[in-house]
Amino acid sequence: MNSFPKSISITVLTGFLGSGKTTLLSEFVKNKNVNDVAFIINEFGEVGLDHNLIESSDETVLELQNGCICCTIQEDLKSTLLNLLTKMQKGLIKKFSKVIIETTGLADPVPIIHTLMTSIDLVRAYKFDGIITIVDVINGDKTFDNHLESIKQVAFANKLILSKVDLGDAKKIENLIKRISKINSKASVIKSKKGLLPIKEFYGLNDYQPNTESWDVRQWLSEEKNKVKHSHDHKHHHDINRHDDDIKSFSLVTNKPVSMTSLNFFLELLSNQMGEKMLRIKGIINVEGEDRPAIIHGVQHIFHPLEWLDKWPDNDVSTRLVFITNKIEKTSIEQFFKIIE
Repeated sequence: MNSFPKSISITVLTGFLGSGKTTLLSEFVKNKNVNDVAFIINEFGEVGLDHNLIESSDETVLELQNGCICCTIQEDLKSTLLNLLTKMQKGLIKKFSKVIIETTGLADPVPIIHTLMTSIDLVRAYKFDGIITIVDVINGDKTFDNHLESIKQVAFANKLILSKVDLGDAKKIENLIKRISKINSKASVIKSKKGLLPIKEFYGLNDYQPNTESWDVRQWLSEEKNKVKHSHDHKHHHDINRHDDDIKSFSLVTNKPVSMTSLNFFLELLSNQMGEKMLRIKGIINVEGEDRPAIIHGVQHIFHPLEWLDKWPDNDVSTRLVFITNKIEKTSIEQFFKIIE
């Protein structure tokens, strides 16, 4: 195990049913410039139709069947990733430096993130880069209205790729982008037409890699400064199916150094009291007695161990935490936040 490389990054590709994941992956696999990527394709059911649609004879295209990657076969995902490494070391498949995991359209990304963050064996060999979510501009609004999973896929995304833009009208696309920004204001939005896959957008997400050379804490926390303020008109009609109204994104800041005891208590309270409703937390922390900042990121009740940067990125040494929540208001978190202020 110790001989496994540590530079292999993992990108998770998600998006609701019919969003166009397979079309984009097909173009990716066929691209002549892509020769160091392993693909793991997942399809719910006995027969994985997606696998038949991806045109490649390369053995680094693997398929996970008989279960959804988000719930029933997380151990299979771990085994598949480790087996890929073993095959590469034995020369059975060509060398790869990146893995792209395609989830089913119904997949909640959270359990996948948990697996990639908490498996000691996987952490030794792989670096989880982040999540790309495909959104269909034709059916995006309707999907958001009726399926909470699609909202969560957007909320966790580092990048969003709009598919079928050549089939949608400009006004509809503009409104969809506005709606997406309310769910996740940090993620960049890329437009893609069929056959024109922005391959470079699959690289360098750096969301879970704070010690890589290209990682930028200011960009990582850009939501704090770039969050768009949206007015709320209480006179408008509420659609009970608009799940994105329940997804909140906000920041909390304190200039006072935080003690480790208070921080651990704060995180324990969040985990116990908020549970699954705490979708994501990430931030930079000024820890009492330390002259360098700590980076924290968590998904629901799972928190990655604190990672330390060599130095502060700028003159701002405040503690800044960014939250993405489901049906939790900022005021509720502020009550807990007083512990570390």
